[in-house]
Formats: sequence, structure tokens, C-alpha cells
Amino acid sequence: MLVDDKIYLGTSKRPEYLTLKYANRHGLVTGATGTGKTVTLQILAEGFSRAGVPVFAADIKGDLSGIAMEGTPQDFIAKRCETIGFTDFAYGATPTIFWDLFGKQGHPVRTTVSEMGPLLLARMLQLNDTQEGVLNIAFKLADDEGLLLLDLKDLRALLVAVQERAKEVSVKYGNVSTASIGAIQRALLVLEQQGGENFFGERALEISDLMRTTTDGKGYVSVLAADELMRSPRLYAVFLLWLLSELFEQLPEVGDPDKPKLVFFFDEAHLLFDEAPKALIDKVEQVVRLVRSKGVGVYFVTQNPADVPESVLAQLGNRIQHALRAYTPREQKAVRVAAESFRPNPEFSTEEVITQLGTGEALVSVLEEKGIPSMVGRTLIRPPSSRIGPVTPEERRTLVAGSPVGGLYDEIIDRESAFEVLAESAKRKQAADEQVRLDEERAKQERMSQPTARRSSRQTPAEAAMNSLARTVANRLGNALVRGILGSLSSRR
Repeated sequence: MLVDDKIYLGTSKRPEYLTLKYANRHGLVTGATGTGKTVTLQILAEGFSRAGVPVFAADIKGDLSGIAMEGTPQDFIAKRCETIGFTDFAYGATPTIFWDLFGKQGHPVRTTVSEMGPLLLARMLQLNDTQEGVLNIAFKLADDEGLLLLDLKDLRALLVAVQERAKEVSVKYGNVSTASIGAIQRALLVLEQQGGENFFGERALEISDLMRTTTDGKGYVSVLAADELMRSPRLYAVFLLWLLSELFEQLPEVGDPDKPKLVFFFDEAHLLFDEAPKALIDKVEQVVRLVRSKGVGVYFVTQNPADVPESVLAQLGNRIQHALRAYTPREQKAVRVAAESFRPNPEFSTEEVITQLGTGEALVSVLEEKGIPSMVGRTLIRPPSSRIGPVTPEERRTLVAGSPVGGLYDEIIDRESAFEVLAESAKRKQAADEQVRLDEERAKQERMSQPTARRSSRQTPAEAAMNSLARTVANRLGNALVRGILGSLSSRR
């Protein structure tokens, strides 16, 4: 049943395989809660890993973490293997790296404010168009003046500086209002309270650490602990979108490889698109379309195909549909839409079968030769070789301690950035203003004793300090900054 260039999914009237050559043409895993989506994600991740393809997946409920441990023999697994004729089945663990934005259940994941960019940050902060415009101005000012925005305190300091220089900034970049600055600062406070400050800073995540393989050629599965993160769904969605955009910006073009360079599972995909403006959806569609040529396969996991916009849905060639419920008119319509997305099978009505599927059963249609979708098959999904269910806290700690990225991200680095530069600038200005006051007091006394004293054309200390700062700070980064398709930096120093 197991073959080198395909992933065995299960058996319908025939064995159903996902061909690695077409795996970077993206996919969709859907179904109601409790129908088996997590196990399907698990067997896909196992299959890709076995083929040497690294995987990134979010673990919403903690159940996916069991992929790191060898499965326990159970009667229902043996029965399923016998039913589908899976004679090659063997229990085994999959090489896994655990990550966590909060650093509690895995290695910390961070990026910098500069690398996130204004578009995604505005989405995370739920800013309106005017406020997003002001945020863009702030980022442009930081880019032009060489100010590194590493964490949220850097952004806060920058916004204070923009407000203090509002007249100058408005003339050069566009109108900046105190109300908009205040709204952004309040949104940042909410983000901090949701734990967002853990995400911004250094050391920033290196994409290469998500693309590791073992010495025997298996791909590592990077599992993001997302149970706590899901309390801040907007942060979760924007983080995954940022990660996808980073993959797009940093990876080279590879065309159509024999297998993907990385497979990215976007669980709870509806959170990405809920209330998203059309401009952002257009960008997501563009990234999904173009990232295929970088060798990245994107698989959206959600309860209903209707959760994904049609423009994105049209790009998802490999589809696994678990059971849907159809109790209301809206649900019945969703079932019809889902059924119509499959290549029909004359042996059954796809629309009827979708509501009749049992747990661990799915409709499967994947791309075959020449990229043509296969006829939909009612499929019994194969059992995973790894554990069904979560790892224990002790097992997780052991795995994290022995991780190949151990020690790389555990310590926070706080190098000189916008906060320090602007604080030093403010200190210099304060000192210069004090010197000006003293000079004016001295000059006043001199005028009283020498009323005909000649007026000096030299710069005041304050003017000299500010002009010096303006000449030097713009070169602080040393490199021109270029932003990519979603506003994130397309390269790092």
C-alpha cells in the first residue's frame, strides 16, 4: 500500500493516494467537529514526513501533538487496517519540533514589528482605513530614518515621535491626527493584554528552522501549540498569514518539484477570512497562487468549504471532505456547494453521501496525472502510525529539550532599536533645549551690559544636535528596506 512517490490516504473502491508531485497544488480538509479532520491532518503530516517533506501545522486542541510518539496498539486500529487491506501498517513516531508563541509548550516564535509590516499589523489591531494610513506613515518614517522596529515598545515610541512631529510628518507623508495615534496606541494595549508582546522581538524565527530534515531523510513536523493562542483568534490568523508570506518572500523559485519543499496546514481557516477586507483576501489569493512555485503546499483545514472564499477555493486541487450536517437551509446549501466541487462519481450521489459519512470516513478527490482531479471516492481513512491523542507534559518537555533548535530561541535579545534611538534623541533634545535656555539667559545678560553685541549666525546647540541626528540616523540600518506582497520585509540583514 505504501509507495515512494505518493501518500496513502485510505481505501474506497481502490486505494486513494495523494501524489507528491501534485501536493504543492494545495488542498482542503473539511468536516464538522468530531468527524476526523485532526486524524486526517495527522496521517497527511506523517506521510509527508516519511517522504522527506517538512510540515508546519497548528495544534488547536493539543491532539496533534501525539504525532511525536509511537502509537499504542488498539483493536479498532487493527480492524480498520484489516478492512482497508493496509498490510504495510506499522506503529511509529514522527520527528517533531514543538513551537509556542508564548514559549510555554514549545520553542518561542517571534518576529519583529518591522518584518511584520503595516498591512498585517493593521489587520491584527483591527484598524480602520484612516488609522491604517497613519500606521503606514509611521512605518514609512521608520524605514526612511533607519529606525529598527523590533518590539511593541519600539512602535509605541515611534508613534509618540510621529505625534510630536505631526506638523512636519503631515507635510511630507500625509495628514496625521492625534485621534488616530491614540486609537492605534489603545489597540496596541489590547494586543499586549492578549499576549501579543510575546510575539514581537528577537531572535526572530528563521524559516530554515521550519524546513529541517533528520539524518535519515525524514521531514520534521513543526507543531505550533495553539490552544492558548486561539483565545486571540485575530493574532492566530495574522501570525499564520505572516508565516505564509515569509515563506513566499524568502524561498527561491523551484517550479514544479517532484515533492514539496514544505507543506503548511492552516487550521481553523475561517479565522483568516472572517470580516477580512477584500484587499486582504486578494493578497491572500495572490500569495496562495504564487507560493506554489516556491515548492510550498498550503492545506486549509476548516469545518465547511464555504469558510474559504471562492477565489482561494478554486486553487485547492486536493480535497478531503468529512461529514457535514444539514439541519438548516444554510447548512443544506453548504452541502450542495461542497458536493458540486467534486468530480462526480456515477455510483453515488455526492450530496447525499456527505451527510452520511461516519467518523474516519471521507470523500476524497486528488490531482492525478496531468493535474486532473480524480473521481470522488467514499473512503475509509487509514489510521495514523503515531499516537491518537496528546503527549503528556513530561513527554513534551523531553522532546523540547532534545529538539534540534534547542537554545536558539529561548533567550530574548534586546538590541538597540527605535525605542533606544528615540529616547537618546529626546535626551539630547532636552539637553540642547536646556543649553539654549542657558545661552539665551547669558545673551540677555550680555545685551544688558553690551547692547550693541553682534548677532551670531552659528547654529544653536539644539539645531546642531537635530541636524546631526537627521544626517546619521537614516544610515543606521545600512541597507535599503524593501517590503513584499503583504507588507513584510522581503529580506533581513
